[in-house]
Amino acid sequence: MLIDWLHFTPWQSLAGGVFIGVASSLFILLNGRILGISGIIGGLLPLKKNDISWRMTFLLGMLTAPTAFYVLAPTSLIFIPRIHADNGSILIAGLLVGLGTRYALGCTSGHGVCGLSRLSPRSLVATISFMATGFLTVFLLRHVFIAQ
Repeated sequence: MLIDWLHFTPWQSLAGGVFIGVASSLFILLNGRILGISGIIGGLLPLKKNDISWRMTFLLGMLTAPTAFYVLAPTSLIFIPRIHADNGSILIAGLLVGLGTRYALGCTSGHGVCGLSRLSPRSLVATISFMATGFLTVFLLRHVFIAQ
């Protein structure tokens, strides 16, 4: 296994994790709701009059925050990841993630962050499934399919 030390970002990752944890805690304390992205987006599909504004505001914040960070942050903090996949692979991966979140009744933020902190057994099973599937996928892609 090789570690890409040039792009190894433990401090930025730690800060991001802290921000996600604080945001999740504040969201449940102030709104009484779990901060799960698939649940927030899924709640937009059957449009409910009193429920749409906060969901749209949340999504707008998710879309504008990276742009604002890119514009305001010093260049030493900006890291643009390289994705070594074609558009078809990214599309298939996105559809599989979407299918998995529907099947698991939640996503990694809902189960992995909020569910585990509430000691939810269902979230533990879902998170183990997410992680095991991710590990298996990477192993198969790197050692079975691409190695040939």
